[in-house]
Amino acid sequence: MEYRDVSSSNIRSIGYDFETSTLEIIFLSGPRYAYYDFPESLWFEFDGAESHGKFFHAHIKGHFREAQVG
Repeated sequence: MEYRDVSSSNIRSIGYDFETSTLEIIFLSGPRYAYYDFPESLWFEFDGAESHGKFFHAHIKGHFREAQVG
């Protein structure tokens, strides 16, 4: 998975695996989380969001199965 650094006060990098529909987020505080069964269309919205943090809290956190992976 390739990661892309983003400008955010909470998120360092984001990445998406198109084969497994898995979003990964690396937070500035250090941990890396995976979000499973994440729709490709929502990935493009998240990737292009003006505020990744606001998008995360509104559309991702609590909406998908997640696990800390690093």
